[in-house]
Amino acid sequence: MTGVLVVVHSVHGNTLAMGREVARGVERVEGCQALLRCVAPITSALAPEQRELPEDGPAIVEDDDLARCDGLILGSPTRFGNMAAAMKHFLDGTGSAWFSGTLAGKPAGVFTSTATLHGGQEATLLSMMIPLLHHGMVIAGLPYTEPRLSSTRSGGTPYGPSHLAGDDSDRALDDDEIELCRALGRRVATLATKLK
Repeated sequence: MTGVLVVVHSVHGNTLAMGREVARGVERVEGCQALLRCVAPITSALAPEQRELPEDGPAIVEDDDLARCDGLILGSPTRFGNMAAAMKHFLDGTGSAWFSGTLAGKPAGVFTSTATLHGGQEATLLSMMIPLLHHGMVIAGLPYTEPRLSSTRSGGTPYGPSHLAGDDSDRALDDDEIELCRALGRRVATLATKLK
Protein backbone atom coordinates (compact mmCIF):
# COMPACT_ATOMS: atom_id res chain seq x y z
CA MET A 1 0.00 0.00 0.00
CA THR A 2 1.30 3.45 -0.93
CA GLY A 3 0.77 5.96 1.88
CA VAL A 4 0.35 9.70 1.38
CA LEU A 5 0.52 11.88 4.48
CA VAL A 6 -1.77 14.95 4.44
CA VAL A 7 -0.79 17.44 7.15
CA VAL A 8 -2.96 20.48 7.87
CA HIS A 9 -3.22 23.48 10.13
CA SER A 10 -6.79 24.75 10.33
CA VAL A 11 -8.34 27.44 12.52
CA HIS A 12 -11.86 27.85 11.10
CA GLY A 13 -12.14 24.39 9.53
CA ASN A 14 -11.62 25.41 5.89
CA THR A 15 -8.12 24.02 5.50
CA LEU A 16 -9.21 20.83 7.24
CA ALA A 17 -12.14 20.52 4.81
CA MET A 18 -9.66 20.88 1.96
CA GLY A 19 -7.42 18.26 3.55
CA ARG A 20 -10.30 15.81 3.69
CA GLU A 21 -10.96 16.34 -0.04
CA VAL A 22 -7.26 15.93 -0.84
CA ALA A 23 -7.33 12.65 1.13
CA ARG A 24 -10.35 11.51 -0.90
CA GLY A 25 -8.38 12.17 -4.06
CA VAL A 26 -5.44 10.12 -2.75
CA GLU A 27 -7.71 7.18 -2.00
CA ARG A 28 -9.18 7.22 -5.51
CA VAL A 29 -5.83 5.93 -6.77
CA GLU A 30 -5.71 2.14 -6.60
CA GLY A 31 -3.38 0.86 -3.89
CA CYS A 32 -3.09 4.25 -2.15
CA GLN A 33 -4.08 5.27 1.35
CA ALA A 34 -4.23 8.75 2.87
CA LEU A 35 -3.24 9.53 6.44
CA LEU A 36 -4.73 12.85 7.60
CA ARG A 37 -2.90 14.60 10.43
CA CYS A 38 -2.71 18.12 11.89
CA VAL A 39 0.18 20.12 13.27
CA ALA A 40 0.28 20.94 16.95
CA PRO A 41 -1.34 24.28 17.81
CA ILE A 42 1.00 26.96 19.12
CA THR A 43 0.41 29.99 21.28
CA SER A 44 1.63 33.56 20.95
CA ALA A 45 2.02 36.60 23.14
CA LEU A 46 -1.26 37.90 21.67
CA ALA A 47 -3.15 34.64 22.25
CA PRO A 48 -1.34 32.80 25.07
CA GLU A 49 -4.13 30.30 25.77
CA GLN A 50 -3.58 26.84 24.28
CA ARG A 51 -6.11 26.12 21.52
CA GLU A 52 -8.05 22.91 21.85
CA LEU A 53 -8.05 20.51 18.93
CA PRO A 54 -11.54 19.49 17.77
CA GLU A 55 -12.57 16.06 19.01
CA ASP A 56 -13.55 14.98 15.50
CA GLY A 57 -10.32 16.26 13.97
CA PRO A 58 -7.18 14.36 12.98
CA ALA A 59 -4.42 13.40 15.41
CA ILE A 60 -1.23 15.44 15.64
CA VAL A 61 1.45 14.44 13.13
CA GLU A 62 4.41 12.50 14.52
CA ASP A 63 7.94 11.87 13.25
CA ASP A 64 7.00 8.26 12.48
CA ASP A 65 4.27 9.48 10.10
CA LEU A 66 6.93 11.30 8.07
CA ALA A 67 9.23 8.29 8.09
CA ARG A 68 6.54 5.94 6.76
CA CYS A 69 4.94 8.14 4.10
CA ASP A 70 5.53 7.73 0.38
CA GLY A 71 4.26 11.25 -0.36
CA LEU A 72 3.44 14.40 1.61
CA ILE A 73 0.82 17.11 1.13
CA LEU A 74 0.71 20.22 3.35
CA GLY A 75 -2.21 22.59 3.90
CA SER A 76 -2.16 25.91 5.76
CA PRO A 77 -4.24 29.06 5.88
CA THR A 78 -2.55 32.21 4.64
CA ARG A 79 -0.97 34.59 7.11
CA PHE A 80 0.25 37.77 5.40
CA GLY A 81 1.12 35.86 2.22
CA ASN A 82 2.91 33.13 4.11
CA MET A 83 2.11 29.84 5.82
CA ALA A 84 0.71 30.00 9.36
CA ALA A 85 3.19 29.93 12.25
CA ALA A 86 2.03 26.48 13.39
CA MET A 87 2.90 24.96 10.00
CA LYS A 88 6.28 26.73 9.97
CA HIS A 89 6.93 25.50 13.51
CA PHE A 90 6.19 21.94 12.38
CA LEU A 91 8.50 22.25 9.37
CA ASP A 92 11.24 23.78 11.51
CA GLY A 93 11.10 20.62 13.62
CA THR A 94 11.82 18.27 10.70
CA GLY A 95 15.60 18.65 10.89
CA SER A 96 16.22 14.99 11.70
CA ALA A 97 14.14 13.94 8.67
CA TRP A 98 16.20 16.35 6.55
CA PHE A 99 19.50 15.06 7.97
CA SER A 100 18.57 11.43 7.29
CA GLY A 101 17.04 12.12 3.86
CA THR A 102 13.71 10.61 4.90
CA LEU A 103 11.68 12.64 2.40
CA ALA A 104 14.19 12.92 -0.45
CA GLY A 105 12.81 11.77 -3.79
CA LYS A 106 9.20 11.57 -2.59
CA PRO A 107 6.42 13.66 -4.16
CA ALA A 108 4.83 16.58 -2.33
CA GLY A 109 2.06 19.13 -2.84
CA VAL A 110 0.55 22.08 -1.00
CA PHE A 111 -2.82 23.84 -0.58
CA THR A 112 -4.18 26.91 1.20
CA SER A 113 -7.27 28.89 2.22
CA THR A 114 -7.58 32.68 2.40
CA ALA A 115 -10.21 35.17 3.51
CA THR A 116 -9.86 37.29 0.37
CA LEU A 117 -9.27 36.41 -3.27
CA HIS A 118 -5.96 38.28 -3.41
CA GLY A 119 -4.87 37.42 0.12
CA GLY A 120 -1.58 35.82 -0.86
CA GLN A 121 -2.68 32.37 -1.99
CA GLU A 122 0.17 31.79 -4.41
CA ALA A 123 2.80 33.31 -2.12
CA THR A 124 1.65 31.02 0.69
CA LEU A 125 1.85 27.96 -1.54
CA LEU A 126 5.35 28.92 -2.65
CA SER A 127 6.42 29.50 0.97
CA MET A 128 5.38 25.93 1.85
CA MET A 129 7.26 24.51 -1.15
CA ILE A 130 10.64 25.93 -0.10
CA PRO A 131 11.23 23.62 2.90
CA LEU A 132 9.99 20.66 0.85
CA LEU A 133 12.58 21.45 -1.82
CA HIS A 134 15.25 21.55 0.90
CA HIS A 135 14.12 18.05 1.89
CA GLY A 136 14.71 16.95 -1.72
CA MET A 137 11.04 16.32 -2.44
CA VAL A 138 9.53 16.32 -5.94
CA ILE A 139 6.95 19.13 -6.05
CA ALA A 140 3.65 18.42 -7.79
CA GLY A 141 1.43 21.34 -8.71
CA LEU A 142 -1.79 21.36 -10.70
CA PRO A 143 -1.36 21.47 -14.46
CA TYR A 144 -3.80 23.32 -16.69
CA THR A 145 -4.88 19.94 -18.03
CA GLU A 146 -7.19 20.12 -14.99
CA PRO A 147 -10.15 21.91 -16.66
CA ARG A 148 -11.44 23.40 -13.41
CA LEU A 149 -8.24 25.37 -13.01
CA SER A 150 -9.32 27.51 -15.96
CA SER A 151 -13.00 27.74 -15.06
CA THR A 152 -12.83 28.46 -11.31
CA ARG A 153 -14.04 31.86 -10.11
CA SER A 154 -12.88 31.32 -6.54
CA GLY A 155 -9.84 29.28 -5.48
CA GLY A 156 -7.35 27.36 -7.56
CA THR A 157 -3.78 27.90 -8.75
CA PRO A 158 -1.19 25.93 -10.72
CA TYR A 159 0.90 25.84 -7.51
CA GLY A 160 -1.82 23.91 -5.69
CA PRO A 161 -5.48 24.15 -4.69
CA SER A 162 -6.71 27.22 -2.86
CA HIS A 163 -9.99 28.21 -1.26
CA LEU A 164 -11.68 31.58 -0.88
CA ALA A 165 -13.16 31.41 2.64
CA GLY A 166 -14.61 34.95 2.79
CA ASP A 167 -14.20 37.68 5.39
CA ASP A 168 -15.96 35.61 8.07
CA SER A 169 -14.27 32.37 6.98
CA ASP A 170 -17.70 30.81 6.55
CA ARG A 171 -17.79 30.13 2.81
CA ALA A 172 -17.86 26.40 2.11
CA LEU A 173 -15.73 24.80 -0.56
CA ASP A 174 -17.39 25.06 -3.97
CA ASP A 175 -17.37 22.29 -6.60
CA ASP A 176 -14.29 23.64 -8.40
CA GLU A 177 -12.29 23.88 -5.17
CA ILE A 178 -13.34 20.36 -4.13
CA GLU A 179 -12.34 18.87 -7.47
CA LEU A 180 -9.00 20.69 -7.50
CA CYS A 181 -8.23 19.36 -4.00
CA ARG A 182 -9.07 15.84 -5.14
CA ALA A 183 -6.96 16.33 -8.27
CA LEU A 184 -3.91 17.22 -6.15
CA GLY A 185 -4.47 14.13 -4.01
CA ARG A 186 -4.71 11.91 -7.10
CA ARG A 187 -1.65 13.52 -8.65
CA VAL A 188 0.61 13.09 -5.61
CA ALA A 189 -0.68 9.55 -5.00
CA THR A 190 -0.04 8.58 -8.63
CA LEU A 191 3.49 9.99 -8.48
CA ALA A 192 4.11 8.28 -5.12
CA THR A 193 3.10 4.95 -6.63
CA LYS A 194 5.44 5.44 -9.59
CA LEU A 195 8.37 6.65 -7.49
CA LYS A 196 8.04 4.07 -4.70
